[in-house]
Amino acid sequence: MKLSLFTAFLFFLISFNSHAQSDRMKEKREQIKSMKIGFLTTELALSSSEAEKFWPIYNAFEDKEFELKHLKSKTLIKKYNDTKDNITEKEASLLLNQIENNEEELFLLRKKFVANLKGVIPPAKIIRLKKSEEDFNRRLLIQYRNKGQQRKE
Repeated sequence: MKLSLFTAFLFFLISFNSHAQSDRMKEKREQIKSMKIGFLTTELALSSSEAEKFWPIYNAFEDKEFELKHLKSKTLIKKYNDTKDNITEKEASLLLNQIENNEEELFLLRKKFVANLKGVIPPAKIIRLKKSEEDFNRRLLIQYRNKGQQRKE
């Protein structure tokens, strides 16, 4: 269930990114970011000194994560789509290595992020952050799904 939810969310974000050039999509992304900041602020109950140190670290992490997940992934997916019908084993192997490297970069980024947070907020809040991010993403998906159902009616 969690994997399919994650996959659906990842698909949503990738498709969301494919139209990111339009002003409307940039506006939506900023709106979602603002909602996320409000949600995380409430869920984490950060003190003012914690918040002052936390948000620059979190924002830098999120920007880099977005770049790795969406911009690099989009390039890799485009490469695959351009060659999927007649991809050679060598090209497939190269593409697979690029995907693995991207995934490893994401893992190392998350690991560095957690290490940076350890000096800023207590471990319990770091765990709460992970749970809160998942909760926010779940709510966002439900809201998106409900909006789509309303349009069909």
